[in-house]
Amino acid sequence: MSTHDSTLTPSPAAERTLGDAAAAQRDRQTERSRAWRRFRRYRPGLAGLTVVAGLVLVAIFAGSLAPAPPNKIQTRLRGDGPTREHVLGNDDRGRDILSRLIHGTRIALVVGVGATAIALAIGVTIGASAGYFGGKTDFVLSRIIDTLMAFPTLALLITLSAVLGPSLLNVIVAIGTTVWASYARIVRADILSLRERDYVLAARSIGAGSARIIVRHMLPNVLGPVIVLASLGIGSIIILESALSFLGLGIQPPDPSWGGMLSDGRAYLRNYPHIAIAPGVAIMITVLAFNLMGDGLRDALDPRQRG
Repeated sequence: MSTHDSTLTPSPAAERTLGDAAAAQRDRQTERSRAWRRFRRYRPGLAGLTVVAGLVLVAIFAGSLAPAPPNKIQTRLRGDGPTREHVLGNDDRGRDILSRLIHGTRIALVVGVGATAIALAIGVTIGASAGYFGGKTDFVLSRIIDTLMAFPTLALLITLSAVLGPSLLNVIVAIGTTVWASYARIVRADILSLRERDYVLAARSIGAGSARIIVRHMLPNVLGPVIVLASLGIGSIIILESALSFLGLGIQPPDPSWGGMLSDGRAYLRNYPHIAIAPGVAIMITVLAFNLMGDGLRDALDPRQRG
């Protein structure tokens, strides 16, 4: 009986380990709660998050929310202004602008999130490698980063889009493989400051591999600035996609892209200004919402930024 009891009773070392794990979990939960409180105190950031959440819902339920098919042409309504049936009016081909705007939300968010994911994957990998390994690796990768940042982004995007061809997937790939340098620079700088920390040296001393050290011990400490930059970058990517579609190198007709809608209304600004006003306002609100949300995340994840 005593043997059975001693088997079930945890050792002091095990109790300390369990206690440390529980304490770490409580600390993480407490820090998340503090971050959320800091975020809520910044009212513009909370407003931006609300608008972004609304845009996500619009994108998900675009088919149900749109009052008409986005590509349905009604020639008798060409250029008509806002009415009760068509709240934002009709474009130069008689298509309902509100319906195209709603479906364009899905394209804008898919491009913004997809291109940001690609840029994060490339930028974090290259930045972490440059900062951790140093030496020649850092020199070569840093020169690649500097070279990419020296090119005008839009000019490089136009070149890539012309080579790849205009399509939704190609736009995402072109933008994602163009804007990753800023992520790499931030990650490299943070990794350089972390690689001589005690916990990194301890991980090396017990034989942990470089990949494990970077992924398990270093990257979690640089996620805050990266998340903030990503949230701010989505708005910039939406502008880049709109610019490419405006130039005819992005999403192709008849798919509803906000940039394409702006391009359609360009020729009718004097007689039918509502055709261009609606997508322009949508771009402005969306970019502003992501920027405000990014400002709130910056304050929440890095409280030192608050004055």
